[in-house]
Amino acid sequence: MKQEIKELIYKALKQAYQKGDLPSSEFPEVELEEPKARMHGDFSTNIAMIMASSQKMAPKKIAESIINHMDDFGSIILKVEIAGPGFINFYLRQSAWYPVLRRVYEQGERYGSSNIGKGEKIQVEFVSSNPTGPLHVGHGRGAAVGDSVGNILSFCGYDVQKEYYINDSGRQINTLGRSVFLRYRELLGEKIEFPATCYQGDYIRDIATKIKDADGNQFLDRNEEKDEEKAVSYCAKLAAEEILEGIRQDLDSFGVKFNKWFSEQSLYDSGMVDSVINNFEKKKIIYKKDGALWFKTSDFGDEKDRVVVKKNGEKTYFASDIAYHQEKYERGFDLVIDVWGADHHGYIPRMSASVQASGRDKSQFHVILVQLVNLLRGGEPVAMSTRAGEFVTLKDVMSEVGRDAARFIFLTRHYDSPLDFDLELAKKKTSDNPVYYVQYVHARISSIIRKSAEREISDIVTDDEAVAMLIQPEEVELMKALARYPETIENSAKLMEPHRITFFLMNLASLFHAYYNKHRVLTDDPILSHGRLYLITTVQKVIRNGLTLLGVSAPDKM
Repeated sequence: MKQEIKELIYKALKQAYQKGDLPSSEFPEVELEEPKARMHGDFSTNIAMIMASSQKMAPKKIAESIINHMDDFGSIILKVEIAGPGFINFYLRQSAWYPVLRRVYEQGERYGSSNIGKGEKIQVEFVSSNPTGPLHVGHGRGAAVGDSVGNILSFCGYDVQKEYYINDSGRQINTLGRSVFLRYRELLGEKIEFPATCYQGDYIRDIATKIKDADGNQFLDRNEEKDEEKAVSYCAKLAAEEILEGIRQDLDSFGVKFNKWFSEQSLYDSGMVDSVINNFEKKKIIYKKDGALWFKTSDFGDEKDRVVVKKNGEKTYFASDIAYHQEKYERGFDLVIDVWGADHHGYIPRMSASVQASGRDKSQFHVILVQLVNLLRGGEPVAMSTRAGEFVTLKDVMSEVGRDAARFIFLTRHYDSPLDFDLELAKKKTSDNPVYYVQYVHARISSIIRKSAEREISDIVTDDEAVAMLIQPEEVELMKALARYPETIENSAKLMEPHRITFFLMNLASLFHAYYNKHRVLTDDPILSHGRLYLITTVQKVIRNGLTLLGVSAPDKM
């Protein structure tokens, strides 16, 4: 629709120049907007005001020239008007929107898809929580964002791989093992002063209990420090494996499937971390200072250089992250997207520096920062303390409100904004609950379709006579919204913003509810009924398409 109007404007501009009404043949790109007020038409452009300087003419004169050279408004435009200082407003015929229904119906689940990605290989790495404890609600928001971004990019022609990076090496895993070992000793009767730096949750005691039941007190018979370290290592390995399995199960229940689970430890086992460090040393990008090895991240925009190997020979997390990202590009990805918690904001410059140092352009690395979730119950904050091990897990949230409500609500705001998640609201079966509000439209339409079958109106196909009866303002608004869907998806892909789809679906649901409350779909007029049935069926298809991209189900009954 927009493209057709743009072509009419360009054609008019060329004719105006050829006839001497415009002095310059340099025309900027035409931008069309949808006016907020219906009285200002279906589309509006400020092209005349943008051209005023280059054409050395008043905007209104340019607008008049454009309209005067539109010999044929085409089959879709009813009238064109000039408003204000030079806006050009386009009013479309009702019939202009009818072909949208056919496109939705014929394209089905592919409606809104595109090939803007042209097969570009993208890796989306998200969640990547350390296997030191269960997933909490913050991880859930990151999972919903990362998974949906991957779905949307894939829908738009990108070759997408989703990946989970397992932080199964280093200090935190050692702390996990020590936490479990101390609880193990405590269970066997020792009086333990449990450090605040260790993991506090009940899950630590549960794992320690399993080890005690399976292995008895054999680890207490060892007194040497090296034997204790072996016990800690043993506890760490078992604990990490069990926690990771729980994470896998939670994500599976949340509807998240990864193409690959990548182990950090594998980077050390393969020698890649050492290889990358040696390579950058040869290139003078990594240098020695005060007994440590430093990466020249300041040469690539970071505020200062960063340590990759400490004085004691211990490698930092940055060292393995450098190797991991280099390994990603070696797998052939054109763009790497990392979904991180907002507290990792300061880590972006050094990772971007490492990407550039490896010979890639900084545009090939993108970070999505996901802000915190404020968990509420009936408007009141839910007290949480991760230090004390008292936090609400993603599994708890799913058990209480369901996967669909959790995923949808996580995506109702831009991920760069904090999110209030009210557990009581998420359970309500009212219009106050956004996921219920949208899903109910799909279920309601399914119910109408079932009733139409009972009335022997089961053949829902294009019928020009029936579609021509869709003349009510609410029907036109629904068709306009359906026409807007492909652009919404494309913008959501380009900007990597799933909440655009959530907003679209809530708006479409609002338009449908307004229509349904005012007009009967199954009327005494079979032709009108057929047209309205065709309309709501296309609405249902788009609702289902959008929910699918968000990883949310589209129920036929509620």
